[in-house]
Amino acid sequence: MSENTEGVGPPDGFSQRTMEPNQSTEVKGLQNLSPQGIGCTAGEAGDSGDHLSKAQQDIKHSLFNDTLRFLPEKFQTCTNFKSFTPTPPRKPRLERTSSLDELILRRRRFFRMSQDSLIDLTKMGSSNGSLEDRSLVRQQIVSSGNCHHNQESPLSLHRDSKTPNTLQAKLNLSDSHGRLSKVVPNQPPPPLELDGSFPSLRTTNRIDPDCADYRLCSQTFFPRTGSSWSDTQLHSRGMVCDNCSSISMKSSFSLLTPIRVRDVRNRSYLEGSLLASGALLGAEELNRYFPDRNIGIFVATWNMQGQKELPEVLDDFLLPTEPDYAQDMYVIGIQEGCPDRREWEIRLQETLGPHYVMFYTAAHGVLYMTVFLRRDLIWFCSEVEFATVTTRIVSQIKTKGALGVCFTFFGTSFLFITSHFTSGDGKVYERVLDYNKTIQALALPKNIPDTNPYRSSSSDVTTRFDNVFWFGDFNFRLNENREAVEQILNQGAETDFSKLLQHDQLIKEMNKGSIFKGFQEAPIFFRPSYKFDLGQDTYDSTSKQRIPSYTDRVIYRSRRKDDIHVVKYSSCLGIKTSDHRPVYGLFRVKVRPGRDNIPLAAGLFDRELYLIGIKRRITRELQKKQALKNQKTSSVCSVS
Repeated sequence: MSENTEGVGPPDGFSQRTMEPNQSTEVKGLQNLSPQGIGCTAGEAGDSGDHLSKAQQDIKHSLFNDTLRFLPEKFQTCTNFKSFTPTPPRKPRLERTSSLDELILRRRRFFRMSQDSLIDLTKMGSSNGSLEDRSLVRQQIVSSGNCHHNQESPLSLHRDSKTPNTLQAKLNLSDSHGRLSKVVPNQPPPPLELDGSFPSLRTTNRIDPDCADYRLCSQTFFPRTGSSWSDTQLHSRGMVCDNCSSISMKSSFSLLTPIRVRDVRNRSYLEGSLLASGALLGAEELNRYFPDRNIGIFVATWNMQGQKELPEVLDDFLLPTEPDYAQDMYVIGIQEGCPDRREWEIRLQETLGPHYVMFYTAAHGVLYMTVFLRRDLIWFCSEVEFATVTTRIVSQIKTKGALGVCFTFFGTSFLFITSHFTSGDGKVYERVLDYNKTIQALALPKNIPDTNPYRSSSSDVTTRFDNVFWFGDFNFRLNENREAVEQILNQGAETDFSKLLQHDQLIKEMNKGSIFKGFQEAPIFFRPSYKFDLGQDTYDSTSKQRIPSYTDRVIYRSRRKDDIHVVKYSSCLGIKTSDHRPVYGLFRVKVRPGRDNIPLAAGLFDRELYLIGIKRRITRELQKKQALKNQKTSSVCSVS
């Protein structure tokens, strides 16, 4: 056999069986056997040769002669061959580059076809129709769909044309009537990303495994207005250039609201409106800090009785353990304060720590009020204004009176008043006069615009603000004898404080409407805060035998209903340096966006006090660590 004829088999239609010489065979069409007749009929022989070149005709003649040489002689004379015309290979067709949408559609179509092929495999029956074979086939199909490396899937076996029975041999399938249930994927396919690329090919954006969940954490714990911007919005706002990644620009502006250059150049912030985009006190800035538009406020009152000695630790007072989180604002009112007011403020800063700054402090005689804010919030407050009222003119030391502090936070105005009313068991009328004088003589606000002037009254200062907190030593007593009060208090944990409050003078006057009109007080579930022996948990044991009473109170008022929500209302029994126990309240207050037309405080705070308080806090922590270290290294020798 020559090298040119290697691999050439018998023509189409020729049987491979050997014919016997005596077998009768009907021979037809032998006269049409010619080199031009291969692959065509007699009528087509002339037409096919016209389109062939001379070299191609020579190849056909040689192919015809070589074929006849290897056939038996009988078949060389009686076999009718079909003509064969080789065709030149097709020229490659130039296709345009697929777009991004077409790539995504092809990927989806390929995934759908693969799912259909897996379902078609389940329509085949098992060899014996048993349950074990069906479960085996189902497990192999599912495992082949889940594993992508070093496994042979049924889909590849089905497409193998050289071994058509491989699938049946491996899966032990036959043409029986048993049917497998359709394979349902355990979970839907993952969503396609907008960029159209596969995660395995994205090598340039690959990050460490420790930071793999950074995007999820940032979306879960840092919800911000700017994080929801699309790429188009970022381009339209001028935040993304053409040759940089918009994803990186998003991450850099996820915490701070972007500011446009034209706003900085042209806009007057003193003329801002409530709905202006980018307003300093507007809705965007408020939502960034308070998505629910509620802030936590701690309001406390304490009559120090003029004691020079201060508690060593104020954690139980300012940082009670019941709430999980600290508050955003701390307002502390003091009556009969200690002589060293600066030392008291330093102790407050030391207790609250570096996250808080003293926003404002004021004094009227021995009445003190201190306002602490989280340091991130001092930029959204107006200037602070305060006013005082003296109710006892005869006294040289102003021990009785009121001190008011007001400011605007975003678009909500606040007024805090601490008072010390006239003392005495039966002087209810004098205390009502103190209240009336305070609301009429307290001249606030001065320069801060009223957020709702249509609901304000010139005769009542509490109507000119959105939220009012009034706290102090009101000196209202219990109209009950000492023995009856002690009998109720000695019940222990089962003490019914409502029986005591039935005799409370303040509640009776508020129900009459003679005092604190429009104010509310949270339910009381703590022991009376007055009057204790110094350093003891027992009530007055002197000859005067004063009746335990709820003299220290915190009440509130709001222009809008349900804007103030009480979280906790209690007293601190751990501080025993005075005959009064501190009383505090935790509140959640609704805050609304405001206009940029108020005089801002410009982030002012007492920097010197801040540094002193932090240094003391660090020194205290170092002393605790040193004491603990000395305790661990010390040893005790025992002689047996």
